[in-house]
Formats: sequence, structure tokens, C-alpha cells
Amino acid sequence: MSAVIIACGALAHEIADLRRANGWQHLDVQCLPPELHNRPEKIPGEVRAAIRAARAHYESIFVAYADCGTGGMLDKVLVEEGVERIPGAHCYEFYATGPVFVQLADAEIGTFYLTDFLLRHYDRLVIQGLGLDRHPELFSSYFGNYRKLVYLAQAPEAGARERGAAIAMSMGLQYEYRETGYGQLGTSVTTFVSAADRIGQRSLGEVTWAH
Repeated sequence: MSAVIIACGALAHEIADLRRANGWQHLDVQCLPPELHNRPEKIPGEVRAAIRAARAHYESIFVAYADCGTGGMLDKVLVEEGVERIPGAHCYEFYATGPVFVQLADAEIGTFYLTDFLLRHYDRLVIQGLGLDRHPELFSSYFGNYRKLVYLAQAPEAGARERGAAIAMSMGLQYEYRETGYGQLGTSVTTFVSAADRIGQRSLGEVTWAH
């Protein structure tokens, strides 16, 4: 099989776990920097460039992104390039799955979401990334409208649940912990790999027959 997943760097750990657990050693993964989420307008162009570079080496390509704040521009690129992505607006939705995420949002629109990735990098991406280590007085400006923190856990490490609770307490938010597993990420990647395997088998059959 000649297949690659072009992934958001925030999903690298989770896709590596799926790859290892399923024995997909023939599957390649190329990650774009997770910091692109700070500039979502750049995501479509970066993904397009990665797809076009990958075409020289791979028959099957899948994009492990949701819309991720691109306002539909990523989907426009993917339609033009003929490549599919994970369904959903963001990783919180595809981890929780669409119906569950709607329930969470309806229950409390002012919810801050954590994933395993964001929990691991909370200090760097949130505290330092927003300058709160230098200007803690801005905390209420960023988070004053939030009421609840929901930790959507994929494969939490020891102590992760407690770490999430401590973050919620530091933000003055109610805390809810949910183990989601890999949600639609796992389903989408598995579907892609199965389809790529079938394409690879057909290609191999054609090469064998031609000789």
C-alpha cells in the first residue's frame, strides 16, 4: 500500500497510537505544525502544498484535520484536490462525536475543552501562548465568559484526570471528565486504511497480471 495521512501536529500522538495498535506499519504520516491553529487562514494552503508534494510518492492520501476554523476554505481545497478529511468542525467534535458534542454545547455554551494534546501542552499553548505568564491580569479577558471545562480524554496518562481538574480550578470553572477514546478520528483513519489497502491490492494485481 502506498498511503499517507497528512495530519495536524496536534493529532500526531493519537495517530501514532492507532498506527501501532493496528499494525499499520505500511502507513506513513506527515504532520503539519500544530501552531497553524493560531493562524487557521494558513491551513488550506499548507495542506494543499503537502497534498501536491505527497502525490509524487503515494497513491492514497487522507487529511487528518477538521475544518479547524478555516471557514470552509479547507474543504474547498480538498474538493479541488480530490482528498477527504475527518468530518467535523474541530477535534472536540470528532473526538466526542457530533451528537455528543451538540449535547455538550447545548448544556453549556460557555465551555472550554481540553484534549490529551492540549492537556499535555497547556502551559506552552495557553499560559505562555496567550502571554498569561507575563500578564495574568488578562486571564479574565480571555476566559471571563466561560463557565465549564470539559476534558475529552483519548488515552489519558496517569494523573491526567486530576491535572484537568486542577486546570479547571485555576480557571474558576466547573469540571467534567469524559473518556471519548479516538472517536471519529479512529473511525475515519480505519476506513481510509481499509480503502487504501484495497487500492494497493488492485494495483499489485494489475502489475502481476501485466507481467
